[in-house]
Amino acid sequence: MIAIVLVHPEIPGNTGAVGRTCVALDMELVLIHPLGFQISDKRVKRSGLDYWPHVRLVEFASWDAFMAARQPREDQLFLFEEYAPRSFYEPDYPDDAFLVFGAETTGLPAAITQPLADRMVRLPMRSAHIRSLNLANTVAAAAYQALHGKI
Repeated sequence: MIAIVLVHPEIPGNTGAVGRTCVALDMELVLIHPLGFQISDKRVKRSGLDYWPHVRLVEFASWDAFMAARQPREDQLFLFEEYAPRSFYEPDYPDDAFLVFGAETTGLPAAITQPLADRMVRLPMRSAHIRSLNLANTVAAAAYQALHGKI
């Protein structure tokens, strides 16, 4: 099963919307602490609507705790960053991929991206007037691309 991993998300509405996408696509939602909100925040549930109880949610205290528990193969990890050298259209995503996204304002920490630089991908932007999309929109685009040809 493909999983969406949010590292230090800051905006509850984005996390709620991502949870809704996870339910729609039968994906697990993994949250890496610290979070910029309480998971019980009603704004999370408002964005996730009445789908939130169906989210397969797993939380980890840190990236290291996630890595120790899940022990992903390197070919399972896809780190989404606006400055990544290759497009998210290029990889073949395995059925057990982890699509990893950073905080809305800071992206993924260097401690994560540096050792996994070759696992980084970006959503291409056609306009020079924008550098990134909203986190929930980026996750939705990436999730559907990872499922391309699988559904």
